[in-house]
Amino acid sequence: MSGVWGVVLLLWGCVCLWVPAQGALVISSNHAAAQETQGAARSLKKRSTNNAEVEVYSVTVECTVTSRFAHTVMTSSALNKASSPQEIFFEVELPKTAFITNFSMEIESQIYVGAVKEKEKAKQQYEKAVSSGQTAGLVKASGRKMEKFSVSVNIAANSNVTFILTYEELLQRKLGQYEILTRVKPNKLVKNFQIVADIYEPQGIAFVEAYGTFLSNDLLPLVEKTVTDTKAHISFSPTVDQQRKCPGCDGTLIDGDFIIKYDVNRAQTLGDIQIVNGYFVHFFAPPDLPRVPKNVVFVIDRSGSMSGTKIQQTREALLAILPDLHEDDYFTLILFDDQVTLWMDSLIKATEENVSKAKDYAREIRIAGGTDINGAVLRAVNMLLKDKQDKKIPERSVDMVILLTDGMPYSGETNLERIQENVRRATDGKMSLFCLGFGNDVDYSFLDVMAKENKGLARRIYEASDATVQLQGFYEEVASPLLSEVDLRYPDNAVNFLTTNHFSQLFNGSEIVVAGRLIDNDLDNFMVEVVGRGFEEDFQVQGQSSAVNWDVIFPEQDYIFGDFTERLWAYITIQQLLEKTKSGTAEEKSNATAMAVEMSLRYSFVTPLTSMVVTKPETKDDPGNLFIADKLTEEQRQQAERQANPHDSYLIHFVHYYLCSYSIMPVVDGDPHFMIELPEREDSLCFNINDEPGTIFNLVRDPTSGILVNGQTIGDKKVAPDGKINTYFGRFGIVHQALGVRLEVTTEYISVSQDSKWVKLLWSDAASLKGPNMDLLVTKDRSLMLTLRDSVKFVILLHKVWKMHPYHQDYLGFYTLDSHLLSSSVHGLLGQFYHGVEFEVGDLRPGEVPEKPDATMHVKGQELNVTRGWQRDFRRDVKNGENIPCWFVHSNGMGLIDGSVSDYIVSGLFKTV
Repeated sequence: MSGVWGVVLLLWGCVCLWVPAQGALVISSNHAAAQETQGAARSLKKRSTNNAEVEVYSVTVECTVTSRFAHTVMTSSALNKASSPQEIFFEVELPKTAFITNFSMEIESQIYVGAVKEKEKAKQQYEKAVSSGQTAGLVKASGRKMEKFSVSVNIAANSNVTFILTYEELLQRKLGQYEILTRVKPNKLVKNFQIVADIYEPQGIAFVEAYGTFLSNDLLPLVEKTVTDTKAHISFSPTVDQQRKCPGCDGTLIDGDFIIKYDVNRAQTLGDIQIVNGYFVHFFAPPDLPRVPKNVVFVIDRSGSMSGTKIQQTREALLAILPDLHEDDYFTLILFDDQVTLWMDSLIKATEENVSKAKDYAREIRIAGGTDINGAVLRAVNMLLKDKQDKKIPERSVDMVILLTDGMPYSGETNLERIQENVRRATDGKMSLFCLGFGNDVDYSFLDVMAKENKGLARRIYEASDATVQLQGFYEEVASPLLSEVDLRYPDNAVNFLTTNHFSQLFNGSEIVVAGRLIDNDLDNFMVEVVGRGFEEDFQVQGQSSAVNWDVIFPEQDYIFGDFTERLWAYITIQQLLEKTKSGTAEEKSNATAMAVEMSLRYSFVTPLTSMVVTKPETKDDPGNLFIADKLTEEQRQQAERQANPHDSYLIHFVHYYLCSYSIMPVVDGDPHFMIELPEREDSLCFNINDEPGTIFNLVRDPTSGILVNGQTIGDKKVAPDGKINTYFGRFGIVHQALGVRLEVTTEYISVSQDSKWVKLLWSDAASLKGPNMDLLVTKDRSLMLTLRDSVKFVILLHKVWKMHPYHQDYLGFYTLDSHLLSSSVHGLLGQFYHGVEFEVGDLRPGEVPEKPDATMHVKGQELNVTRGWQRDFRRDVKNGENIPCWFVHSNGMGLIDGSVSDYIVSGLFKTV
């Protein structure tokens, strides 16, 4: 969303299980949910209240925009009409670039106001509330463009509650306009429903558009728009009858997006400077500047993890972007996996013929191996530098590299800090690097820092059906540079505490904003100079700034928050300080953090370093409530999305096999526990292997296919007080000789070798490798799935143990899918069971433990004493597992396995003997 007022409205006082894809303002009630306060989603579940018990009678959204600075107040009121207390929910999504400045609740004329506190202190208060038995809600959630704010309070019978949320932000100009978006999904009729926006722009308003995706011919006239030279008023306030889908029915027509777009007049080359109450703001976006030719290298990740939809959408985006290159631009394509592939040895002019050739090349992009980000970006940088030196590209032009990747660097240089340092040294400040992170597996922080250290920016591209549009949209923003190396200069004796006043480039349709504080509060004018590098000549303009007389421009206007320039300055300053906390020396990061915290508290902004704390005191009938509103960084937002939508497609596939397949499924997981599941008999066999830590066992050996799997045991850190020695599998070796595949999997890393190419992956990262003979998918700190061509799939689960645990440590579990694809000669501790085992169980009798009876098993011509017990299976639930009933064979599986356990001990992780 370009622009900054984005709000999603959803108003419910009814039973509903639908969770919105993008946010909500929700008001609803629930008898049984009083203790559920964790997570925003819980406010949309387990509702059992009668619709009539809670009436949402008022919802208003009021946005005041003063010189691009938006101040939004959302107010909603509800009445508990029931004869008993009800829990009322308030939930709203606001733009992720906005700062919450206030939240308050009014309950029966008593007002509870939130306070902004340093995040660590807020966390301590939250933990204290939880320990004392208070109902406490730690509120933070995320979405693509929005952040979710959600609270709930218990309201007495026949009582009212009013929620008021306020947030502020600076509207960002993109593609020549500002945008205000409100998503409205009330799902019921609301007596007083109103959206109002007042826009005040001293420069003059160029145009205003207002429309809604849900507006029918009957509703369209209800959008009122009044526009003068410098002011616009837009409102939408349907009556209850006008909201109805049909006469007499309760359904509402209000369901969709309400959008306002506008821009301001730009007649001055100097820009617009406003001085109010001792602070100034300078908006710079001069009209009619000629575009500067650009030299762009598209660096495209084609590693295995880009397979499927991602690479298809990338191809589609390139096919749309390439024709938009101007003929005086120069460009080329670089593809990379674990190798870097050049389309051309140097950049070429974007003629119609060359663009057509590039499109043909883009259509044929196919996925390959690993991910060498370092090598690919350095090749792009060096190509630009060499072409500039050899005068193959224009001198007065803008150089840029656009990197698209979906993963972590697993080939070449893999140390993130070294890659950043390599790129920073290579560019030497002579070009811009734009980083597009595709999906949730990228390290966004790594890309963000690398881009901003090299005059660029990073952008997340979300895995969705509109990913192609996202890529095109980003390119449009940077497609037409107008100026480079822009400096906005002010007299040192007139202003101080400037926000950033040097910008690497100005793109068509964007805007540069600088704010500062005046040394003399009575100063109403000073000299301003703007310089930059243009197409054919340098840009330079000087002028005198002067204070705006707001009373003349907006007569009889009771409220335009007069400190908006100061708050705008504080907003920009904090945003820039937060960026400085990501890079630089430890001292620089610490100083930036301290300053950002101090300013956030002073101006009551909820930032990633502060929290809004709202407390409803304890009464005799109510234990009280405490809520904390946090603001997520982009990295935290990404992590929240990973947790909400884990990339566990292979685990789902795994469970599908578990539930639906009649294949034998031998597994090993735990201390070390072996389980052979027999779906046709709806039964399982289990046995343990007890041996010294460090012993290597052969688990699977198929001489026909050339597959070998060995596992090495590990022990606890030290012997527990009860003297019990636990062993687990902590290392696996997997070989497919015919395919040339070799893996070593430990609790810390995965080493992959295929056709003499070697890649090392870490469990701490998500990864995907795809090759002609195997596919490998790693979910961060959780699981690995190896698919061998025309053969079995192996799944390895990583069990993370608390690092401070006095005894236990991380260990691995091993699972096999499609075992029927192995030959009849397969063997090993697990392999011998892949094609089944015949047995009968009888003579059931009491065992040592009453709930675990003993029995006699007839198997392989022997009679064994077995015990009915349970085995932990982690396939459905990686963290906790579930108990599966099985017949336990004692003495290291003696009698069930062929020979003795010592027969399966081998001398090395990849040895057969």
